[in-house]
Amino acid sequence: MAERIYLDGAAATPVLPEVKRVMEEALSEGGNPSSIHAEGRRARQRIERARGLVAALINAASEEIVFTSCGTESNAWALRGLLAAHRRKGNHVVISVIEHPSVSLAARRLELEGTRVSIVPVDGEGSVSPSALRAALQLQTALVSIMLANGEVGTIEPIQELAAVAHEHGALFHTDAVAAAGHHAVDVKALGVDALSLAANQCYGPTGVAALYVREGVRIFPLLEGGGQEVGARSGTEALPAIVGMGVAAEIARRTLAERVTRVSRLRDRLRDGLASRIESLRLNGSWSSRLPHNLHVCIDGVSSESLVLGLDHAGIAAGLGSACNSKAMRPSAVLKAMGLTEEEAKGALVLTVGEPTTDEDIDRALEIIPTVVRQLRNVTALTARMKEETRRRA
Repeated sequence: MAERIYLDGAAATPVLPEVKRVMEEALSEGGNPSSIHAEGRRARQRIERARGLVAALINAASEEIVFTSCGTESNAWALRGLLAAHRRKGNHVVISVIEHPSVSLAARRLELEGTRVSIVPVDGEGSVSPSALRAALQLQTALVSIMLANGEVGTIEPIQELAAVAHEHGALFHTDAVAAAGHHAVDVKALGVDALSLAANQCYGPTGVAALYVREGVRIFPLLEGGGQEVGARSGTEALPAIVGMGVAAEIARRTLAERVTRVSRLRDRLRDGLASRIESLRLNGSWSSRLPHNLHVCIDGVSSESLVLGLDHAGIAAGLGSACNSKAMRPSAVLKAMGLTEEEAKGALVLTVGEPTTDEDIDRALEIIPTVVRQLRNVTALTARMKEETRRRA
């Protein structure tokens, strides 16, 4: 039996062997980083080394990195903590219409608590323009949060320009870089952001650990209070093995990023061109001039996303259905709707993300399997439509 083909890195990337090894070492040695004995000091050293490696990936200082449990926590903390610490500036927050639910729902909760929230639109490629952001800013705007890259359609936002616009108005700027870090060059100094979220399970590290970068000098209130870990910024005993794993994943990403980007973008483009030539009525979504190198997002007429993902799963391919964190809702993609697609046009959305384990042979097999599954589903859809029409005529 042929091995399965994993094309759903947008949901979670596989953990690299080097990452597993250091996590096993940390598990076997144990130790609480807050303890002052030898085991505790050794655990603390492991965490601080990981902090430095994560910082190096995004060109930050170690002191600017705080470990969290996941990208959702980092995003929620950025919104709530930054706003709470800068209430004197105002009580207005700006986000984009395509933010991850961990940002959009956190903003919604803040709105229910009295914060005013403005939502900036995107164009047909899923990009936020600086002029659109400028129009949404107000005198009382304290915080802007716009993602660095959309993990669903792959579009990379012009964060440097957007952050500059926010700063012109005296607002802080946070960016959700969970989908980008480890796949696209991220430099917090060049971007000019005040806070940035990233997560290990999106760049070949483990689940259960993420980080929030907060620029030196920027105040942020804790989201979790307790034992005072992470210099009082984020209480809770640190998840030592996961943090160590994130550090190694970040180190590998920094060291091999150029090679990784070249390789996965070539495979992604082979997949894109092959599917476009083999499947009629296929639409490519997102920007192609500013895009995550491993992301391919398409809409295919005549099939539903759910049937397509399940059909591919049965045929040996793991693919993504819309937004990975909201796929069970079975709703049309809010991102595609924001980009101007109708519900009918968005019905056959498919997210394919290539990665470190992907080979040319995988792409060859995918280019055989995906069109075949699409053809089978379209035949079933056509047959069902004919049967319904026949039943209607006989009624």
